[in-house]
Amino acid sequence: MKAKKFTRETIRDIGLKKRKLTQFSFGDTIAVSQRIKEAGKERLQVFQGDVIAVHNKGISSTFTVRKIGAHGIAVERIYPYASPLIKSIKLVRRGDVRRAKLYYVRDRIGKAAQLKKLVETKADLKRQLEEQVSAEKEEISEKTESTPE
Repeated sequence: MKAKKFTRETIRDIGLKKRKLTQFSFGDTIAVSQRIKEAGKERLQVFQGDVIAVHNKGISSTFTVRKIGAHGIAVERIYPYASPLIKSIKLVRRGDVRRAKLYYVRDRIGKAAQLKKLVETKADLKRQLEEQVSAEKEEISEKTESTPE
């Protein structure tokens, strides 16, 4: 039997909504806040690392984040964009890379595995700050509208 393909209409029927996540690209360092359920409690866990791959396939779109953990052990996680477990994504810094898939970083150790940081102008930084402030204002207004009186 052939797998059922999702279209925009069927996704809307399922109840998945278009999410407002921070725009990032490959080579960027991001912090992903993920909901974790343990022993009946729910908490947030932050996973911070470099984006080494982005796969755009509609609702099945994913991105891969790689970080170096304790004792130099590398950890990679693949996150779906549409996952309800992702609370937020915060852009830590922009990376300056020439490739879309950074799988070559897996073979590197230490400083050789670091990605170059993108040098930004003051105008870029000012625009990003304005975008963050406007996003926070929208988030606050959404919270105030959704709270019952």
